[in-house]
Amino acid sequence: MKVAYLLESTNAREILEHMIIPQMEEGRHGVEVAGMMFFFDNTYMLVEGSDIAARLQALSEKTGVLLMACDRCCYQRDIADKLIAPAGIGCFPNVYAALAPAGVDQVITL
Repeated sequence: MKVAYLLESTNAREILEHMIIPQMEEGRHGVEVAGMMFFFDNTYMLVEGSDIAARLQALSEKTGVLLMACDRCCYQRDIADKLIAPAGIGCFPNVYAALAPAGVDQVITL
């Protein structure tokens, strides 16, 4: 099964950092993660120089997981030019188009 995560809640970092990322790193997450879309303050997780950003970058390079941040959220926080290399910025139409070829079975909002 292929899933995509929309990270929009204040608890998303806790779930991603302590559950999803370690499971993906250890190959025991149980599903293929096709993409992650970050909203609001969760976009800071993609800013270059943080531990979580480095881990997400490594996972993206290893598995091809799409990393995308909400464009409006990035511009409001003045971080659009500070994201890790594989992360893109965009809106829903961009993430739909980018994930369409992956054949996502479920979208999970955290």
